Amino acid sequence: MTGPAGGTDLARFSLNQQTVRQWSLPELVAGCAAAGVRWVGLWREPVRAYGTEAAARLVRGAGLSVSSLCRGGFLTAEDAAGRAAALADNRAAVREAAALGTGTLVLVSGGLPPGSRDLRGARERIADALAELGPYAADHGVRLAVEPLHPMYAADRCVVSTLRQALDLAERFPAEQVGVVADSYHLWWDDALDGQLARAGAAGRIAACQLADWVTPLPEGVLLGRGQLGDGCVDLRAFLARTDAAGYRGPVEVEIFNPALWARDGAAVLTEVLDRYQRCVLGVPAVTDR
Repeated sequence: MTGPAGGTDLARFSLNQQTVRQWSLPELVAGCAAAGVRWVGLWREPVRAYGTEAAARLVRGAGLSVSSLCRGGFLTAEDAAGRAAALADNRAAVREAAALGTGTLVLVSGGLPPGSRDLRGARERIADALAELGPYAADHGVRLAVEPLHPMYAADRCVVSTLRQALDLAERFPAEQVGVVADSYHLWWDDALDGQLARAGAAGRIAACQLADWVTPLPEGVLLGRGQLGDGCVDLRAFLARTDAAGYRGPVEVEIFNPALWARDGAAVLTEVLDRYQRCVLGVPAVTDR
């Protein structure tokens, strides 16, 4: 079984913790280990609840590696106190990522402050924060990964909406300090994507790749509208192939925020995700099709 750029089977597959949110951290680790999954993408809140050092031991003890930690960011506050609090929280996130053994801290940059309409000003404040956080992260062996989110999130969650905008920020800093995230859910629609992926890859800026599908109609509260692989309109195999063609060789996280998946048995969800990943991303036929 071969996938894009010669990848085989599930060697690069990573299960993001949010895809099986119903699982505790020990259940996630045990389920992945039993299924032969080598990578997990973790979130700060459940890791903190379990204990960062204890979580690191749990993951390592099962022979797993952490592909990324989510999330830092929210760096657009205008007031001094808000900015100081954001910087302190992101430094803590860097330390947590380092303790977990991952070199990638995903940043959701933050939306417009209440009452503001100044997108450019908000992006400049992100750049100011990256200037402070980048060297700190690099000293801990961690790279900040700026994730562009679909434009529908620009007002309240992320003023960085395209890969070009993310790269315009990242390229102000050394590649070992700041990279970008390529997420199919957020970027599939952008007709400039190929050129921007090539730009990112040439500079070694692609820090992470995440996959989910786009389904319509979107639910109320679009944050939870990510689709199971193969249920929507994204050419997931082509998305990964284009990311690989740009030089990315790292883990491929499946990150799906979907209450319908969370209501099901976690092991059944993982089995389905693995099947969809092989069929819809790697192009491996289903067993009944072979």
